[in-house]
Amino acid sequence: MTTYKIRVRLEPDEEGFHVWVPALPGCHSWGRTKEEALANIREAAELYLESMIAHGDLIPLRPTEEPE
Repeated sequence: MTTYKIRVRLEPDEEGFHVWVPALPGCHSWGRTKEEALANIREAAELYLESMIAHGDLIPLRPTEEPE
């Protein structure tokens, strides 16, 4: 399994927090709390990347190096 480190943007809104991944166009989520929003975007990004891999698309992120 490849691990990616991705930067997300988090903004408060009227009812909670909007969060998205700038490097993955259209990858957005939301949560009532910061923690919920971050958990939701993690799941959304995982599914987004799984779909890209399944379709043979180029991943616009670098994998992180695993510590030895």
